Amino acid sequence: MSGGLLLAQGEPIIPDFGEGSDCVVENRFFCPDWVRDNWAGVIQPALLQHVKLVVIAVAIGFVLSFAAALVAHRYRLVEAPFTAFSAVVYTIPSLALFQLLVPVTGLTVTTVEIALVGYTLLILFRNTLEGLRSVPPDVLEAARGMGYTRGQTLWRVELPLAVPAMFAGLRVAVVSTIALATVAALVIPYGLGYPIFLALREAFKTEIVVAGGLAVLMALVADALLVAAQRALTPWASARRLA
Repeated sequence: MSGGLLLAQGEPIIPDFGEGSDCVVENRFFCPDWVRDNWAGVIQPALLQHVKLVVIAVAIGFVLSFAAALVAHRYRLVEAPFTAFSAVVYTIPSLALFQLLVPVTGLTVTTVEIALVGYTLLILFRNTLEGLRSVPPDVLEAARGMGYTRGQTLWRVELPLAVPAMFAGLRVAVVSTIALATVAALVIPYGLGYPIFLALREAFKTEIVVAGGLAVLMALVADALLVAAQRALTPWASARRLA
């Protein structure tokens, strides 16, 4: 079995282009037999790790951003400090942010997750807050006329109408996090980025194609699932488009 990484043992398998099938020996663009032999021990574990990194980062980022947006919607003084903080984090290059965190949290998954969460904050916060503030004034007036309290107006009127903007932010955050998570391999041997970097070191084409292609496919699938979820949560928007 050549190319890739045995994640269970933590030992890299250096491609040996003098052994294996003709496809592997000649280092062709794509070798199905290498994928078959290395799927369970190399590619699948890296894919699952990548999914875990992204899900945890986006989930934590969404909770933090959602809470901050609710507070900023009520108290505008909160908006500027949170926006400034999240914007500063967002502008720091990923490698530099990893290096800043390593002395504090070490070469760990925690370091990667903190950085990935930081990159989601600005996108999710702005979109959630913009969605809450985009509710038409006459709709809010109608809610007050029906006797809704401020809390009832928020949960029954403002948040449902803010869903499209929130999902737009989620889509950007998820896709960008999937891409950034590949860089995490420079800190820890984790996710799809690690087999990509090993393959780049050895110029092994198949592993680059498979790991990179899975990252792209993961982004496309995640985006499609979010679009489907948005349509399910906002049936009135789809009805309006069809009208």
